[in-house]
Amino acid sequence: MIALGCDHGGYVLKKEVIKYLEERGIEYKDFGCYDEKSVDYPQYGKAVAHAVADGECEKGIIICGTGIGISIAANKVKGVRAALCTNCFMAEATRQHNDANVLAMGARVIGPGLALKIVDTFLNTEFSNDERHIRRINQIEEGI
Repeated sequence: MIALGCDHGGYVLKKEVIKYLEERGIEYKDFGCYDEKSVDYPQYGKAVAHAVADGECEKGIIICGTGIGISIAANKVKGVRAALCTNCFMAEATRQHNDANVLAMGARVIGPGLALKIVDTFLNTEFSNDERHIRRINQIEEGI
């Protein structure tokens, strides 16, 4: 299951992501927000992050205007590796090398066509399991 969250700046793009997931039969849980009324992104980023960290959802997708603020909020949750991606190469690399479990995007930075390609890449790229990447992820988790 995929956890979804956004602020008002990411709401329209989140609806596009939901359509993408539904067309592919991918289950998701929507943690809000639910319209374009101004809200504070940290609560939505953290809600998704907790759902992923607690094992309720396998991965998460978070969206705000730039993707920056919501990714910072999500990364405060232990066990979450939220990666802000603006292209498919970044999405592929962060899955392969960082085993990122939350994708962050900026709705005011990328359009919906590219965003959905990034989502597809993120969801369909496996972690490499290379020893060097495992070692680095462990260092991140240990706070080194």
